[in-house]
Amino acid sequence: MATVTLKGNEIHTLGNLPKVGDHFPAFNLVKNDLSAISNSNFEGKKVVFNIFPSIDTGTCATSTRKFNEEAASLENTVVVCVSKDLPFAQSRFCGAEGIENVVMASDFRTGKFGEDLGVVFTDGPLNALLSRSVVVMDEKGKVIYTEQVAETVDEPNYEAALASLAVGA
Repeated sequence: MATVTLKGNEIHTLGNLPKVGDHFPAFNLVKNDLSAISNSNFEGKKVVFNIFPSIDTGTCATSTRKFNEEAASLENTVVVCVSKDLPFAQSRFCGAEGIENVVMASDFRTGKFGEDLGVVFTDGPLNALLSRSVVVMDEKGKVIYTEQVAETVDEPNYEAALASLAVGA
């Protein structure tokens, strides 16, 4: 179990992020068009998973915008933004914001993605939502970077996450 804060108050997650070098767990998420997306959709690509509680909060929206900007220039890399929001809410946000360079994905059906990564909040006002985290996977499905943001209202370290993509390139 990891401990983070929300506006200074401690909250906990189900577990801990995978370690660098671990194989990224198998997953099935739902895209905005309600189709399924899984590991097989990203074989041979680097993937930045931008994980957050809800697209309808300021910091989550900001991280999606920032990664959308950065994703346009990334080679052989996909940014996947994951929350438990319904695909309809994710689609609405992307349409209103002109977000086109990231893949929005929802863990609303099974919650297994969040459980397997250990990022599901187990208490506090965000109970059952996903903790703000970034996990980067290389072309072979290995974890090359992780960050669980210590204060949930803070943004992730974009620079460190993106810099991890260049390692071993």
